[in-house]
Amino acid sequence: MHTAERNKQILLVGNPNVGKSTVFNVLCNRKQKTGNYAGVTVASHSGNYIYKDEEVEVIDLPGSYSIYPSSEDEAIFTKFLIDEIQHYSGVVYILDAMNVKRGLLLFQQIQDLGIPLLLIANQLDEAERRGITLDFEQLSLKIGVKVLQTNAKEKIGIEEIREAIYKNEFRKTDLVTFEIPLEQRAIVHKIASQTEEKNPYKVWTLLSSDTYIGKLDTVHEKLNETEARCIMPKRLQTQETIRRYQNIDKIIRNVVTEKTQFKELLTEKLDKVLVHPFWGYFFFGAILLLMFQLVFFMAEVPMNWIDGGFIWLSELARSVLPQGPLNSLVADGIIPGLGGIIIFAPQIGILLYFLYLLEDSGYMARVVFLMDRFLKPFGLNGKSIVPLVSGVACAIPAIMSTRNIENVKERLITILVTPFMTCAARLPVYSIIIALVIPQGNFLGIDYRAIALLAMYLLGFVTALLSSLVLKKMIRQKTNSFLVMDLPLYKMPLFGYDFRLMLEKVWDFITGAGKVILAVSIILWALSYVGPRQGGDRMIATDVHLDQSYLALMGNAIEPVFAPLGYDWKMGVSIISSFAAREVFVGTMATLYSLDEGAPDEKLIDKMRNDVKPDGGKVFSLATGISILIYYAFAMQCISTIAVVYRETKSWKWTLIQLVAMTGLAYIAALIAFQIFK
Repeated sequence: MHTAERNKQILLVGNPNVGKSTVFNVLCNRKQKTGNYAGVTVASHSGNYIYKDEEVEVIDLPGSYSIYPSSEDEAIFTKFLIDEIQHYSGVVYILDAMNVKRGLLLFQQIQDLGIPLLLIANQLDEAERRGITLDFEQLSLKIGVKVLQTNAKEKIGIEEIREAIYKNEFRKTDLVTFEIPLEQRAIVHKIASQTEEKNPYKVWTLLSSDTYIGKLDTVHEKLNETEARCIMPKRLQTQETIRRYQNIDKIIRNVVTEKTQFKELLTEKLDKVLVHPFWGYFFFGAILLLMFQLVFFMAEVPMNWIDGGFIWLSELARSVLPQGPLNSLVADGIIPGLGGIIIFAPQIGILLYFLYLLEDSGYMARVVFLMDRFLKPFGLNGKSIVPLVSGVACAIPAIMSTRNIENVKERLITILVTPFMTCAARLPVYSIIIALVIPQGNFLGIDYRAIALLAMYLLGFVTALLSSLVLKKMIRQKTNSFLVMDLPLYKMPLFGYDFRLMLEKVWDFITGAGKVILAVSIILWALSYVGPRQGGDRMIATDVHLDQSYLALMGNAIEPVFAPLGYDWKMGVSIISSFAAREVFVGTMATLYSLDEGAPDEKLIDKMRNDVKPDGGKVFSLATGISILIYYAFAMQCISTIAVVYRETKSWKWTLIQLVAMTGLAYIAALIAFQIFK
């Protein structure tokens, strides 16, 4: 059987929010997350596809508005184009049909670097709704490269892209779109001769950028004192931008036609409310409250099915397997432990699905815009809301998404406070504790549990803001930042695509947490199955009562640390084990309660609700429940997040400060909460 050989590599390039990641997903049959705000792709992603026995590798680069990097993700983009382009067959440039003028600026910069290009005009359906039409033949003639038309979300034009790549229809052009200004021309040619760089525009870009990290970034050292005074990077960039737009305006006049009559669109009408200085925040809060109400309401039935299914599995294992250690391990250890996590998959899935719909519709871009003025006094900017909101799913990709924040101080602060946001791993802990200690009922038709869950999310957000305020005073930097972004049109979300994406993320959560829970369940079972033989000798007894096991001995040893918070030894063991991942707390509790005596077919939440202390008081009282909620709201409690913080900051100092501060705050706040409510 003939197999394809990888003989072509291409770069996928464009402005933020032009559908580039969607094109990548469709080309390579991948499920990379797409969002309707700038900065979603913050590192290069690669994928492959085979077309006519040719395997093509596609590198999806972060979106950028210019060749000049102002943030870490844009630096990745620039480095590929200038230093790595010789390894690639060409660049597929994605142009937003609604923003041709803006898109052509970066296109011309890449073109002047001498890079072979293929241009893809995307989002044509949205352009038509806006009354915008393009003359593609004229556009191709004016820019000197082949132009293809696509609607990536509907998979229209994708085969044409593959065919053009297969035929190698990338084009360089002799057309120079930007002439080096006369006053800098001598300096550029001097450096070009010294570095043996044949492309004068590449030298110009290195002179014009004060943040570029490429191979020729030492060109400023080749300038004498007089020349250095003439080279002011920001001024050169502005000079270039003005001249380029003068050239682009001439192209636009012959290519783009807009209807003369203007009708106020749905987007403008909605924005009068949704980005209003007062009503915008009101509706954002209302949307969040509705989401949390639906999380409890819609998830109740599937959660009961899952819970009943795992009880049945445990009973089946108990009846089928021979009596002994294996029976106990499977029926009382592994199955309850996995069930304790998987039961919360519906709640996590529903929450993620609604967040994906909000991103897909264009609303999350409004949240970024709305929050910019609000976040500025706390040492953050509007772009910080992207990782903060992303942290509701998981802190790890959220922290990585800070790479599109240009200001170093604001990026560091965002990294350090993002773990306070309530991630999906906290949701199982919150859900089971809220169900245990918050009474049933409603206020104005809103479930008390939904209000309590919203309060936990708001607590995380408020704590992140207050921490930012403290860090703003600690971290010194004089440079100011400002937010520049485009607000996309509101779009009908792709419900099916977002549903498939949600299923993939939930499966990742289950498999990722499941591996940890499996290991923890086996360790907990082993420690609970054996204990010291009674009578004083050193022999080990097996199949002992849970209270006589080594696990109980270890739990009792650490109980004094957690007793002031209202926790017994089981909770202490669960908190220690959940350092691997927060959701392990629930899995550990499920395993411990299944190992304890009691009705084997009883639900975990009923076992926890009925558990009592030696003095007859409830183990999970209101005070204990609130203490646990507060602890998990503040505790770092995730080794993977610690690792990614170090990788992004490259500083053990800030990583350890974050770990110690969050853990200390969690303990003290939980202690105070328990003492107040007990």
